[in-house]
Amino acid sequence: MLKTEVFEQLKKAMKEKDVLAKGVLTLVKSALDSAEKEKGEALSHDEELAIINREVKQTNQALEGAQSAGRADLIEKEEAKLVLLKSFLPKQLSEDEIVEKLTAAGVTKGMSMGDAMKIAKPLLNGQAEGAVISKVVKSLI
Repeated sequence: MLKTEVFEQLKKAMKEKDVLAKGVLTLVKSALDSAEKEKGEALSHDEELAIINREVKQTNQALEGAQSAGRADLIEKEEAKLVLLKSFLPKQLSEDEIVEKLTAAGVTKGMSMGDAMKIAKPLLNGQAEGAVISKVVKSLI
């Protein structure tokens, strides 16, 4: 389970006095704990991945904001957070690999965006960011 891995890395970051990693891992652990408490039982692997993906998305947005503001200090911090968060995700697929998987799953020209995304989202959960999936689906339909 990701929660255990996050906790182990958090303990390691605390021992090494890695402030950035400790902060990021504490946030992730807290998000996982609160989602588990809300659900009332242990989270599935897909649910854990969804939480990590949400954190990655928020960090990407913060990074874009820092870049548009020209804040080099924040850009460096957000990029470090992204590397750490992405280490919990499975290997991200390239656009070519996504195209292959989607065509094999039956996504074809003329399909509606909604129908194509209903196939793509569960198939590629955690293996690619939503924006990348959406871009590839648009190019296919």
